[in-house]
Amino acid sequence: MINKVVSGAEEAIHDIADGATLMLGGFGLCGIPENCIHALVTKKVKDLTCISNNAGVDDFGIGLMLKQRQVKKMISSYVGENAEFERQLLSGELEVELIPQGTLATRCLAAGYGMPAIFTPAGVGTEVAIGKEIRNFDGKDYLMEYAFEADFAIVKAWKGDTAGNLVFRSTSRNFNPVMAMAGKVTIAEVEELVEAGALDPDHIHTPGIYVHRVFQGKDYEKRIEQRTVLSLKP
Repeated sequence: MINKVVSGAEEAIHDIADGATLMLGGFGLCGIPENCIHALVTKKVKDLTCISNNAGVDDFGIGLMLKQRQVKKMISSYVGENAEFERQLLSGELEVELIPQGTLATRCLAAGYGMPAIFTPAGVGTEVAIGKEIRNFDGKDYLMEYAFEADFAIVKAWKGDTAGNLVFRSTSRNFNPVMAMAGKVTIAEVEELVEAGALDPDHIHTPGIYVHRVFQGKDYEKRIEQRTVLSLKP
């Protein structure tokens, strides 16, 4: 069995170069590959195209790379929590492609399945459809969207083993698994790294065949995007 463990984030992202296209897992501030993002910031790699559900916040997640002007283009579904993102977008410094959330997920999934394109009703008749092929199936129009092509997929899991099998937890299971399938090279950072065979096969969400590098991360912040409290006073 192939051991896919690397020493840490720096080794894991060592060959990510300027101009690369990256998928970055996470949903809101949950399941963010924090260690790899910090390593990319330290490396100062630039002109990146980032495919992610959202763009983090100003001082966390992809927001750290935006602050350092490392991102050339963002392909996302929701970007409303990042003031620096907004500033760069309105000033023309950042290219942005906004995609319906389901379409974003399905284009990731298509890449993992080896499908060149999908057809979806989402976006038909809107600006999203400009310049794209539309086909009619059984009297209903569908928009053709191409599968993503990402040089690297960077994901964060709860547990992983030395063979690259991954287990995600709660909301972090949203975009991480489909992105893990889709990258030409998939890098996984995990909270707990165990020996191959230690994970229950029935609990594995991403088989190790999709993962090329895995390491145990450290110092996870696990931020809460919107903290809501309930008063118990009568």
